[in-house]
Amino acid sequence: MGLQPFKSILYTTSPDGKVAYITLNRPAHLNAIDAHLPHELRAATRLANQDDRVHCIVVKGSGAGFCGGYDLALYAETATRGQTSGSQDVSKGYDPLEDYQSMREYTECYAALFHSHKPTIAQVHGAAVAGGSDIALSCDLVVMADDARIGYPPSRVWGCPTTAMWTYRVGAEKAKRMLFTGDLVSGREAAAMGLVLQSVPAEELESAVALLTDRIKSVPVNQLWMQKQVVNSVIEGSVAASQRLATVFDGLTRNSPEGVGFQQLATRRGFKDAVRARDEPGRTEEYRKRWKSSL
Repeated sequence: MGLQPFKSILYTTSPDGKVAYITLNRPAHLNAIDAHLPHELRAATRLANQDDRVHCIVVKGSGAGFCGGYDLALYAETATRGQTSGSQDVSKGYDPLEDYQSMREYTECYAALFHSHKPTIAQVHGAAVAGGSDIALSCDLVVMADDARIGYPPSRVWGCPTTAMWTYRVGAEKAKRMLFTGDLVSGREAAAMGLVLQSVPAEELESAVALLTDRIKSVPVNQLWMQKQVVNSVIEGSVAASQRLATVFDGLTRNSPEGVGFQQLATRRGFKDAVRARDEPGRTEEYRKRWKSSL
């Protein structure tokens, strides 16, 4: 199947038609999330689910990384109500329902990967941070390059992971540790803590995913669907409740005094300076070493 007319992703299938590939395709922006990408991700997932030949779906990124999160040049530097989701307009005031409805739509787009009838696999190189980690962790399986990074830095200020998948993957204590600090961890560290299925050398990432899809695509589509439904049924009710609460709190974090201050700093000095001011305190080499040694 050829390319579809998407703006921010590419959709292709393997020569035998059994594997669908969704490629996040804004490489000049590290595949940062714009207004098109979430909806196109959901639309592409539906295409794969409607294709009887497809057995599984691989989500990956073009260029230097998987996904660098939301495009803060759009969502932080220039945000005003009515232009971007979840923005703060002091002239109008914060409307929690309006904010929830817009961000819930994005959450449901990513959750399409979790609810997909076909197994979904995230192939992560470079970085899967902030909203990028929401996308990756919504997949059934995640395979990372050893030197790739994953985490949710906005948990420090200006964000809450709306897909709420951290606890379901690593348990309460490790999830709290990641979200209390906003730290990024490597593929090796993520695999060691059980956050992702596997970590491999970067040059072996594509072949490792291919080995996995070759095995999965030998199973009948209906059998794959049944196994996924059984596993998902254990947590899907809880996931829905967690995502609802997380989406509410995501709006609150962006419109708290500290969240508004972060956005104002990004407007004055650019998002890179704002992110540096938010993320650097307490992040020393000694801290990194101690954390790695504890895994």
